[in-house]
Amino acid sequence: MYRLLDVLPVFDGDERVATQFTLVPGSDFATDALAAIERTRARTVPWPEAARHPYDLILTASPKGELTRLRGPLALFPHGAGFGKAFPDEGTAARASGLDPAFLQPDGHALADFHALAHPSQLRELTAHSPVAARNAAVVGDPTLERLLASRSHRDRYRAALRTGARTLIALCSTWGPESLLRRRPGLPAALARHLPYDAYQLALLVHPNERCRTTEPDLARHLAPALDAGMLLAEPHAEWASLLVAADCVIGDHGSAALYGAALGRPVIGAYDGGAELLSGSPMAELLAHSPHLPHFVDLPHPSDLPHPSGPDTPAPDTSDSDTPVEAVLHDALTTASTAVARSCADAAFARRGQAMELLAAELYRLLALTPRVRPAARTLPEPAPPDRTPGAFAVRVRRTGTALLRVARLPAGTDARGDHLAAEHGTAPERHVQSAALLYRRATPPQAPPHAPSGQHRTAVPECRWTVAGWTAQTLEHYPGCDTAAAILSHQHCVVRARSGLLLSVRVDPATDAHGRRVIHVDPAAALSAVHAWLSGLTRAATGKASRTPPGGRRSGHDPVAAALPANLTCLVGGRAFRTRVVRASSQDTAQPL
Repeated sequence: MYRLLDVLPVFDGDERVATQFTLVPGSDFATDALAAIERTRARTVPWPEAARHPYDLILTASPKGELTRLRGPLALFPHGAGFGKAFPDEGTAARASGLDPAFLQPDGHALADFHALAHPSQLRELTAHSPVAARNAAVVGDPTLERLLASRSHRDRYRAALRTGARTLIALCSTWGPESLLRRRPGLPAALARHLPYDAYQLALLVHPNERCRTTEPDLARHLAPALDAGMLLAEPHAEWASLLVAADCVIGDHGSAALYGAALGRPVIGAYDGGAELLSGSPMAELLAHSPHLPHFVDLPHPSDLPHPSGPDTPAPDTSDSDTPVEAVLHDALTTASTAVARSCADAAFARRGQAMELLAAELYRLLALTPRVRPAARTLPEPAPPDRTPGAFAVRVRRTGTALLRVARLPAGTDARGDHLAAEHGTAPERHVQSAALLYRRATPPQAPPHAPSGQHRTAVPECRWTVAGWTAQTLEHYPGCDTAAAILSHQHCVVRARSGLLLSVRVDPATDAHGRRVIHVDPAAALSAVHAWLSGLTRAATGKASRTPPGGRRSGHDPVAAALPANLTCLVGGRAFRTRVVRASSQDTAQPL
């Protein structure tokens, strides 16, 4: 059904064309398909009524079912991309249903009056096996790919909406059925979300609508809860999945269409499952998977950091020198060997007529309608994706130090299997169990808002009725949470105020970095820099006393204060592979009096 929605813009601006939807009996996903149609506010017609009345044009993305009962010229579109999948229990063995004579010419006559194909090789295959059906076929390109290509210039906007920043956005793609990635490797989403450094990677899961229907939305959300809680995005089935693919930096997938669309956009592809008996040998999808690196199965395990990489002549151990976790090392190796040129080449074997699909489709469909097109059609750009609705509030933080001023920070979403040098938690966001045990607690300044007792619509005053000061909140936090050594207030994306356990208040300013070409300014999440400052403070205290400081907040040590002696300090925080200069000085009275 979603494929047909990408076709309908060929009729934009033409009041002569009205559409109705009906469901062909026999689908296992009819209930969810009907709900999807209702969300578009389109008109639906019961199947018995649709079978009674003639139509000027019938559009379908599947040759299966009782389509011959409908009256009117029929246009058939591919269900997916590349015809790379066959189902052993239906139709002709080792043949995609969209090119299968058992469906395309069931009684010796062509089912479709027009069969839309995306590449000349598909027409050649159709001619070889279904010559009758091939007479009504034409290569017109792929309307879904047209939407992806038309939206490429929106990539920065999509990434801003997703709050991706400079992170590597991974599109994890699963088709549907027993041979899908999500069924064969159900633990992979959680493993990637939990064991890839949060400041270096963002994960988005793109799931085929049929798999969502099989599972149901509530059950799918529960199954994926560990990954979603760790910050993974779950794309909506129509259009948003494509927006995420445009925004993505790389694709991890199975034999479904999404990986092939990613390849067409020039994204490197990593295979996670090859589709088993469903994958058609020699198809563009099979070639893409054959020439792409693969993600080993040990990545899926709950504690991959405990396991050695299986070494051998065909599976060399990953280089971990520039990685913070074994999973990151494996992914880094795969991305290093993945070739965008190979991906594009495989996609070129599946998609032709790029940039022409909507005009070619309009010509064919209006021919069947015996009408002249009113306007030149264009693919609609994809919508802006929704921002993440879950972000982790606590992190297990690993800090690697080189000397005293260079600190490499890797934050992993806190969980039962997350291990680090300290736990950092955002007060007011993290679960209480993490707040109680965090060594670093921080809070972000809230934007001004109307007072709680202001009349509705009143915006003359923008100061809440009661707000903490930086000095007050940090002191109260250290008093209330005895396990906390450092309390910090994030005032902006570059400025924080930190209170050490000794009571000393520090101003922390974090400079932005630039990309490798000096063309983009990159800001780090200040909370990541705070973990570096916390580790630096702890190191100074331990070096001076041999143990962590337990001085009551606001109190004074009887002897030498190693932190005060180290000020001002210039640190370099390595976060997500980038260096951020961080300066630590005594906080001013103006800093500490700021409201939170």
